[in-house]
Amino acid sequence: MSSTSCEIAVMTSGAFTAAFLELIPRYEAASRNKIVVATTTMGTGANSIPSRLQRGEPADVVIVADSALVNLIKDGMIVAASRTTLARSAIGMAVRQGAPKPDISSVEALKRTLLQAQSLAYSASVSGDYLTTELFPRLGIAEQVMPKSRRVEGERVGAVVARGAAEIGFQQISELLPIAGIAIVGPLPLEAQKVTVFSAGVAAGCRNSDAAHALIKFLASPEAAPAVTKSGLEPTAPS
Repeated sequence: MSSTSCEIAVMTSGAFTAAFLELIPRYEAASRNKIVVATTTMGTGANSIPSRLQRGEPADVVIVADSALVNLIKDGMIVAASRTTLARSAIGMAVRQGAPKPDISSVEALKRTLLQAQSLAYSASVSGDYLTTELFPRLGIAEQVMPKSRRVEGERVGAVVARGAAEIGFQQISELLPIAGIAIVGPLPLEAQKVTVFSAGVAAGCRNSDAAHALIKFLASPEAAPAVTKSGLEPTAPS
């Protein structure tokens, strides 16, 4: 790690946030660098990470779904050679704490649960896009499910479920785990699951490339793996 202290501005999507926030103190103590958290959500519209980068908000390291990072590389906002995979993330379902846990142990059980639910919430990022554009149509229930579905922006899906504004909610498990007032029913069944890879990259406008690369190396290291696992993600070796 760098022998000279500096500030590293980081933009991270929500799925990696819990692990990242736990790892910050350890990294700062070892490197003497200061982490400045610019955002902890992918966001939407003007608040999305791509929009923030396009309008020149300072960032040194960006952590997002790998597909989004590839697009940022194509747009010239991330250094291609810096792309490093960090973790895999599965989609889970949650209900309000104390509510009955529906059966989602198979695709047919999940389909029944979706049809029987009075209301459901899904995220405005990768998991929600998958549910609404791929899974619901594939199950043949989009017309029945979408009218009672809510796309959640600006907060976690778990928060909506916790206050009773939706009966069931779907998001990356690592984004559901930190939310009080909910119970995680489990991951989607394997045949209906979509695992998202999250990756980090150095921003094209990075002010200290060595420090940014060192941070990414640390986040992808075996030393960081326990915190990544604890947050509900599966660590993965760099690509």
